[in-house]
Amino acid sequence: MYTTINEDGVLNNYATEPQIYYAEYPSTEEQRSYSFQAGIATLLVSALVLLAFGVS
Repeated sequence: MYTTINEDGVLNNYATEPQIYYAEYPSTEEQRSYSFQAGIATLLVSALVLLAFGVS
């Protein structure tokens, strides 16, 4: 942790910055997995909305 003291004696603490890294583009297999998860989520939300309309 980096600490400084100004002329009034006030401490200023600065957090250490984390190492920066860049995200990698998902592979074809990961993209297929994401689209499958999106399909399942869409079906779930659609079913819940239809159930809510049916109950009300």
